[in-house]
Amino acid sequence: MVLPAEFHELAASVRSWGRWGDDDEIGTINLITDEVRLAAASCVQTGKAFSLALPLDTVTGIQIGVLPKRVNPVRTMTMINEPNSDDPDAARSSDDVVHMALQAATHWDGLGHVSYAGKIWNGYPADSITADGATRCGIHRIEHLTSRGVLLDVARAKGLDALEGGYAITADDLDAAVELAKVEVRSGDVVLVRTGQLGTHLPKDKAGYVMSTAGLGVSTPAWFHARDVAAVATDTFVFEVWPWEDEAVAMPVHMLHLVEMGMTQGQNWVLDALADDCAEDGRYEFLLEASPQPFVNAVGSPVNPVAIK
Repeated sequence: MVLPAEFHELAASVRSWGRWGDDDEIGTINLITDEVRLAAASCVQTGKAFSLALPLDTVTGIQIGVLPKRVNPVRTMTMINEPNSDDPDAARSSDDVVHMALQAATHWDGLGHVSYAGKIWNGYPADSITADGATRCGIHRIEHLTSRGVLLDVARAKGLDALEGGYAITADDLDAAVELAKVEVRSGDVVLVRTGQLGTHLPKDKAGYVMSTAGLGVSTPAWFHARDVAAVATDTFVFEVWPWEDEAVAMPVHMLHLVEMGMTQGQNWVLDALADDCAEDGRYEFLLEASPQPFVNAVGSPVNPVAIK
């Protein structure tokens, strides 16, 4: 794939390699400082909490074979009321095991998830991703991810229940959602972008959810870069718009976010209940706890994000 000059210019304008040192492996997560977390805690006013995660199971799992190696969770019992002694009334144990793709449901993409032109984040070589996983930029490098969350409800700002599949969200759309929320996006924030797609299609229309996705367009990485956003997550399968805006450039937003900016991104986040509550009380900011699981050298992680208002 030969990338056009316009993409290379955009990539250069948002590139943050070396900003946190030549050995950095977590990128914009560095923006979540102690001061940012302390300020985030002040967003809690009612204690109301929202889980933003899909259930982890085979029946409702969203993987339908489009990515054949990304499988839904399969949970199997390994022990069922197994005795610990000969005493029939003594304690017994039950255990289970799970086989799943780490990015099968609600998840973070790690910085090793995408490479291009032979590089991943911070200029590390793409061949640092080996059969042993991400020897650089593994998801376990992000030890915790707790910050101020900001919901940008793009669908509601446009007067819609959900954006149509294939709609490319623009920087102007993000500005309109900021105006709706009456909130300032600050350094270290985690921004949640709602399209309404997940709530519209799931659980019954998995194909509709997967096959044509409203999502972030190529005008948005510069918007996040200018505001020093720490991470971005959406309620979509692909994260960015699909089909791509330019058929000659596949996964442009992934390349810009993960490789150039070092910005962790999330997919398949459940945002509708939170969005309704934000619209009701007019508060679109909250404390967000969304730490990845510490899978060593993994390029992604399932997550149960919790927004606390």
